[in-house]
Amino acid sequence: MPKQPWLVGANYTPASAINQLEMWQADTFDIAQIDRELGWARAIGMNTMRVFLHDLLWQQDAAGLQKRVETFLKVANQHQIRPIFVLFDSCWDPFPRLGKQRAPTPGVHNSGWVQSPGANALKDPSQYPRLEAYVTGIVKAFAHDERILAWDLWNEPDNPTTSSYGKVELPNKIALVEKLLPKVFQWARAGKPTQPLTSGVWQGNWSSPAKMSAIDRIQLEMSDVISFHNYDDGAEFEKRIQWLQVYKRPLLCTEYMARGNKSTFASTLPVAKRYKVAAINWGLVVGKTQTNLPWDSWERPYTNRAPAIWFHEVFQADGKPYRQEEVDLIKKLTAR
Repeated sequence: MPKQPWLVGANYTPASAINQLEMWQADTFDIAQIDRELGWARAIGMNTMRVFLHDLLWQQDAAGLQKRVETFLKVANQHQIRPIFVLFDSCWDPFPRLGKQRAPTPGVHNSGWVQSPGANALKDPSQYPRLEAYVTGIVKAFAHDERILAWDLWNEPDNPTTSSYGKVELPNKIALVEKLLPKVFQWARAGKPTQPLTSGVWQGNWSSPAKMSAIDRIQLEMSDVISFHNYDDGAEFEKRIQWLQVYKRPLLCTEYMARGNKSTFASTLPVAKRYKVAAINWGLVVGKTQTNLPWDSWERPYTNRAPAIWFHEVFQADGKPYRQEEVDLIKKLTAR
């Protein structure tokens, strides 16, 4: 990986989209909204975004998806932002569907996010050639594009997700993912990308391979750059950096910042800068994902009350910062 500036950014879904499908499908792809919001990000010093794709988008219209990714890249490049694209994701609704997406559930965090591949594809090996075509195809299409920072192949692959959606997960999901994840790395490498590949560890103890899950070990062994998630305070964040430094590869924290869980810009960003670790928080602009609401909203929806503090997100819908002192800190640390 060529020498990079210190990378700071957010996991990005435009405020107008409830999930990856609504962000990218032709009828709801809103490049004007994206342009406006990436401008707000760049103004405070952000230079990367982590952006989720979906296998069903490729199945629906591969050429159209490529065209829209190209449009996104042009706009991001104008704002000097280099995205990381996420190909698969094991979180939330296991039954994604193309077409019009449902409205947000009032008072609930990330109520419309969908998994990729969904449960029906994950359990059906006859669909794996389709998944392979997606991974190799999208990577190959942009394999030499310097506007892309990296490919994040599978977000939290062993996240069991709860039955919060009222939909039961596959009982053997983790075993299926454990077999498929190495293949996904192979498929991506078949696209011959110049950008590095990664998949981020997110739970458990990473202090030694003996304490890790099989999926953790696959992620760390097969990734070109090491990525991880941490939604804890600064001390725990620093400990996990030190665990992962033994791999002597660039480190990217691709999810952090949950104010109600003591993961804040003030606690994490200075540590990340000291260790030269990329810092990509969850959420940029409050919108249809409703990830300003806490995780516990799944059990107790915030329909008649506001959260004491926003859980995620940096900006209000009109571009004003949720907390001015936070964007001031980001500007200071990025010398913006």
